[in-house]
Amino acid sequence: MSRIIQWMEIGTIIRSLGCCPSEGELHDLIAEVEEEEPTGYIRYEKFLPVMTQVLLERRYRPIPEDILLRAFEVLDPAKRGFLSKEELIKYMTEEGEPFSQEEMEEMLSAAIDPESNSIHYKDYITMMVIDEN
Repeated sequence: MSRIIQWMEIGTIIRSLGCCPSEGELHDLIAEVEEEEPTGYIRYEKFLPVMTQVLLERRYRPIPEDILLRAFEVLDPAKRGFLSKEELIKYMTEEGEPFSQEEMEEMLSAAIDPESNSIHYKDYITMMVIDEN
């Protein structure tokens, strides 16, 4: 009997293994393991060797803490150390590779301080960085 994985779960599986692909990279990986006629499912037997290679090659490594900090600082030219919820939503949905509504809600629930209605990005970065040691 063939084991299958819903393609919608692939991102969760890959991220749980410490990989951080962009949405574009994730779509490319899914296309690589998907059947000729997409069914919404991926055969485990097809996924396992591809994912093993990804892990061996250390692809999709997390972005280092100092680079994340610099990225937030670019969005905060006044060097306040925080962004308002509105600023964060604007940057994450209108710039670069835009977040989906679901991704935005997930980030806001983890990042926004309810008292100040802002993200203190140094604290957020510390919370979200993966320790690779």
